[in-house]
Amino acid sequence: MLEKTVWRQFHDENNFREILAPLCNVEVLNMIADDKEFYGVLKAKLTKKELKLLAMDTAKVADEAIKQEFGFDDETLKVAKFKVYKKLKQDKFRLSIREQGGEYEE
Repeated sequence: MLEKTVWRQFHDENNFREILAPLCNVEVLNMIADDKEFYGVLKAKLTKKELKLLAMDTAKVADEAIKQEFGFDDETLKVAKFKVYKKLKQDKFRLSIREQGGEYEE
């Protein structure tokens, strides 16, 4: 499932929970369990460019390749990464990836 997603272009498996958990400061066990539903939230909360940038950056793609892919210069890439990672830390994003029914704890 989800073999043709942007994430899978750069990662061998759907390991987005394990990668995003420390970035979002949320326990993996508290995240949405269904891969399709979780990826749907990612697509809804991040733009296509942000999702691709996140997938490339977490897959350790070289900054030069990322800059070439998006047509960024050094400063623009730095700002774009900052925005993506800042969005991951926001409460509204963190709440959206949590499994329903659990209480929110910071």
